[in-house]
Amino acid sequence: MTQRFGIDTSILVRLVTGDPQPQFDLCVAHLSDLVLRQGAEILASNQVLGECYIALQHHYGVSKSDARAGLAQVLNSGLVSPLNGPEVMAALAATSGCGLLDRLVVNDYRSLGLLTLTLDRRMAALPQCQAL
Repeated sequence: MTQRFGIDTSILVRLVTGDPQPQFDLCVAHLSDLVLRQGAEILASNQVLGECYIALQHHYGVSKSDARAGLAQVLNSGLVSPLNGPEVMAALAATSGCGLLDRLVVNDYRSLGLLTLTLDRRMAALPQCQAL
C-alpha cells in the first residue's frame, strides 16, 4: 500500500520560494526520497495551500498571480499533489470571479458532498455554491 503524507505550510512555502536555501534543499531531498525511492504520495490540503498563498503575499511580497503560479508549479512538479485533486489546479488557474481562498472553501465542502452557502455574489456563482 502506498504511504501517504500531508505537508504543512512551512514545507510548502519552502518549496515555492526556495528560501532559505538550506531548508529548501532539505525539503526537496527528504520528499524526493519518500516519493522516488519509497513510492510515497505527498499531499497538500486546501488549508495549507491557502495559508501558503497568504504567506507568500504577506511575508514575501509576491503578487496574487505569482503566488498562484508558484503553487501550481510545485503541484505540477511530481513531488507534491493537491489533496483534493485536479479541481484545485483549476482554482489556481482561475483569474476572474471570486478569489482563490473562496474557491478552496467551496472545493473542500464539495469534496464532502456539501453545498456552500455564502453572502458573496461572486462566490455564489461557483458550482455547488448558492447565495443565502
